[in-house]
Amino acid sequence: MISRKMIFTIATLAATLSLHQPAQAADNYTIDPTHTSIIFSVGHAGLSYTYGMFRTAAGNYSIDKANPANSQFRIVIQAESLFTNDAKRDTHLRGPDFFNVEQFPTIEFQSTACKVSITPEGHVQYLLTGNFTMHGVTRQIDVPLRMLAEGLGPYKDQRTGFLCQLELKRSDFGLKKWLENNLVGDAVSVTISFEGYVKGARNLQSSTR
Repeated sequence: MISRKMIFTIATLAATLSLHQPAQAADNYTIDPTHTSIIFSVGHAGLSYTYGMFRTAAGNYSIDKANPANSQFRIVIQAESLFTNDAKRDTHLRGPDFFNVEQFPTIEFQSTACKVSITPEGHVQYLLTGNFTMHGVTRQIDVPLRMLAEGLGPYKDQRTGFLCQLELKRSDFGLKKWLENNLVGDAVSVTISFEGYVKGARNLQSSTR
């Protein structure tokens, strides 16, 4: 017969062992710059929309499935990489009237809080709150980041892919040129899609596919 003392000893040992089990580590990803797209659109004189993109960005993120609130995302965009398919306009946008890229060379987002939900289509969505810095101004914004897929990528590495769509007001970041006559709209629609791979899995510097 098993005594109460033995039962207590076994229970205590089991509890002690469980406390010393290593917590599942978060997966740390590097954003793949060759599979990252950052596209924006802004109204022109109430007549049409002008589209552009930023061609250079980098970043990293961690996904903690055991505790999603610990997941973090960071992306850094090079403001000078702005492209709208018009060289004269791009030079103007990079200058003091707009982005002033010499003084403010980067646009950055760093998450500070994260919640996870499931979309009606069944996608995992990371609801991020974080600090967004552009043109020297930092504001807190909310970012709905939808996971498109995860698993073994085409390069035989662990990957996740995301899509984000949001709207910003350029006036919130001191970009107020030509607002008074509505020549350039205030609301800017932004679409970002990117892939990330687990750090150390492979070197993507030579990949352009």
